[in-house]
Amino acid sequence: MLDAATGGEYHGMSVTQPDPVGARLTGSLAAARAELTADVRRGAGGRGALERYSDRVDAMLRQLFADGKPPEHVVVLALGGYGRRHLCLHSDIDLLVLFGGSIGAVEERFLRSFLHPLWDIGVVVGHQVREIDDFRKLEADNPEFLLALLDARPVAGARALFDRFSALFHKPDTHAHILTSLLQLIDERHARFNATLYQLEPDVKESPGALRDLAATRTIALLTDPLLLRRGPADPARFDDAEDFLLRVRSTLHLETDRNLNVLSHELQEKTSEFLAYPGAEPRQRVERLMSDYFRHARTVSRSLEWARKTAPAPVGPNLGLSRDGIRFLDPIQAARDPSSWIGAFQAAIDSGTEVAEEAMSCIQQHVDRYRADDFFPDDASRAALLALLKPRAGLYARLSQMHDCGLLGRVFPEFQAISWRVVRDFYHKYTVDEHTLLTIRGLERLSTTADPYRQRLRNVLNELAEPELLVLSLLLHDVGKWRDDDHATESVRMARDVLDRLRLTDEARETVLFLIKHHLRMSLVAFRRDTEDPDIVKDFAAFIGTEQRLKMLCLLTLADVEAVSPETLTPWKEELLWRLYVDTYNHLTQRYGDERIGRNQAGVNDLLAQCPSDLEPQEITRFLEGLPQRYLQLFNHEAIYRHVRLARGIQPDEVHLSLDRQDSSVWTLAVVTLDKPFLFSNICGVLSSFGMDILRGHALTNPNGLVLDVFQFTDDERFLALNDDAQDRLLHVLENVVAGRDDVTVRLRGRERGALAVKTGARFPPVVRADKEASSQYTILDIVATNGLGLLYRISRVISQHGCDVDLVLIATEGEKAIDVFHITKGGSKLTDGEQQGLTSDLLRTLEDTQ
Repeated sequence: MLDAATGGEYHGMSVTQPDPVGARLTGSLAAARAELTADVRRGAGGRGALERYSDRVDAMLRQLFADGKPPEHVVVLALGGYGRRHLCLHSDIDLLVLFGGSIGAVEERFLRSFLHPLWDIGVVVGHQVREIDDFRKLEADNPEFLLALLDARPVAGARALFDRFSALFHKPDTHAHILTSLLQLIDERHARFNATLYQLEPDVKESPGALRDLAATRTIALLTDPLLLRRGPADPARFDDAEDFLLRVRSTLHLETDRNLNVLSHELQEKTSEFLAYPGAEPRQRVERLMSDYFRHARTVSRSLEWARKTAPAPVGPNLGLSRDGIRFLDPIQAARDPSSWIGAFQAAIDSGTEVAEEAMSCIQQHVDRYRADDFFPDDASRAALLALLKPRAGLYARLSQMHDCGLLGRVFPEFQAISWRVVRDFYHKYTVDEHTLLTIRGLERLSTTADPYRQRLRNVLNELAEPELLVLSLLLHDVGKWRDDDHATESVRMARDVLDRLRLTDEARETVLFLIKHHLRMSLVAFRRDTEDPDIVKDFAAFIGTEQRLKMLCLLTLADVEAVSPETLTPWKEELLWRLYVDTYNHLTQRYGDERIGRNQAGVNDLLAQCPSDLEPQEITRFLEGLPQRYLQLFNHEAIYRHVRLARGIQPDEVHLSLDRQDSSVWTLAVVTLDKPFLFSNICGVLSSFGMDILRGHALTNPNGLVLDVFQFTDDERFLALNDDAQDRLLHVLENVVAGRDDVTVRLRGRERGALAVKTGARFPPVVRADKEASSQYTILDIVATNGLGLLYRISRVISQHGCDVDLVLIATEGEKAIDVFHITKGGSKLTDGEQQGLTSDLLRTLEDTQ
């Protein structure tokens, strides 16, 4: 990135005598200036004359550009006043030379051939040089440059590169930053003139009510609402007249002083009034008429600017602005043609803590029936935006209600429309089906923000959900089957499948939503109508649920559903019963996680064999599964299990088989298959930490034959995998070498821990280590709570391995800076003795305390 403001690399070049190119440039520029001078002398140096002059300069630069033998990916942009085609006689020619790639020797030669001839003939060029990637990050500390870029237009070169620049630069966040900076610059400039336009010797460029204010008014409209000035205090024609007048005066000053001078002094007022042919026998009379016109036009500009500042909406999204009455469409005509943008209005309202303005609601209501459900989310980005809208937080219920009122919710989800104003006659529901549904979402929203100490435990469960939007989607669809009087849960599942098809959810997300809808009454039945003190009841319910995430989601869905029936339905006692069932089931799932093993004739196994792909043999699947924990069948879908079987194929004692897949936009899944090796789990944790990965979840699974399957979900917060083409190969290569014993992960971690990236701030928690050998018939269970940090899992699991223990199963979770990990361990195939347990927990505490 090169900048004229610092001299760049190009001002140091020697100035040569004009060559034939320079002579041609001199002639072209002289002819253009002569034409503009003639216009100014007859009082016509306003907008039209300056636009013609700017066009002549464009032509000169295009010729110079072509002569310079430009590289393929470069474009020259006019900025600021030149970009607006308001170039005066002695204005700087502000340019941006933009390259599509890195600036090398070829690009530097072109810059010299393009800029030097302009300097040689005395042209004042305010130039900036940038690479396109520079615009991936906002130059927040350079507001004047950002403002100049708003007026950028291509003069010569690759138009496609200009389009790329526009896509990178013109974003709501950028526009909002520029608007804030512009308002601050206006205030600072006005302060230099005592904040009054009535200057006896005004600066026609900088004074309040002058050209800077006029350009600022247009910029505010550009950034916020293109139609803003049509509704302003001044008729657009009067605003244009003021601009033309001020430009004519400025052109006269440039001609008369032969330099870039913009102050209309007493002396220049007389000469300007003569140029502009003001009537009057005496100079004083002509000057009075000139200044009367000046103040009249300056007042028009000043009033327009103040009105724009007060009424302009703040940009909050494409074609969206935040005004006093909420979120509205900046261009309703454009919005009417683009239904996929409507969801963004409600998202912006939630983000801004406001509502969607009535004007926007009317626009949607007027046009919503023209569109089908698919029109609202035609691509992956719009489908993701719809799901993002459903995350439970303050304002969600109110915005969904607005969507329902204007007809949008029923068009996005026609299945929901079927229950609009639907009345179900029973003894306990107090609301229509559609309002009951929305109230369930309101209950979840209130839970997400509650300060009630009694409900913090449930709020914590909500905060632990990886995809809370799936819970809201399930609530939105859980009763759509009530449009008919049959079994509504079965009908709701049937209708929900169509929604999930349109949203193109992953198989795992789809199964979760359908499970919650199909069984949305199951947990209330068990909690309120069964003896949950009976261990078999809890055991059966845990087997039915399968995973902690499903348990958490079904618990919260049940809570919201019951609470939305009527204000009296969810009593404190019922809430306590629901919570007890949740806790007992959660403990059974986590503490007795691995007690049940997969047998040959299990239902889940039979399903896998029935759908066996052609490249796998049934015996191969059975052999792989036998002896793994039963919950493996619930943790992983069929495709993932088939991948694991393939990964285990032909494994030899000295081999490590690895696979790395991207689960979604941010989560990666690593699968490792090998035969049992010392320090296996800790080594994998160490390698992932050494590459800066944040481990979200881990499963360590072993069958009786010594086959180990470790599966980790993690995020790449430092973007190592995204920024390096060979990153996956490098990560897998290091993993293979460390697991096979050829490399020492301790060395890699030690170097990283010394680096700046390892420094973390935030809360610190005293470590807690609890050992339990009663909860499981097979395992000693370690519950460990500690401050999350680099290499934590590696250190814990290494201590466990040093005590000769095997990690058979592990559940990893984080809550902010707190790590909560549950290890299922054995020693020699048995639970630990009391002495072994005491020694291990002491060493673990000592290790964790040393690293806090």
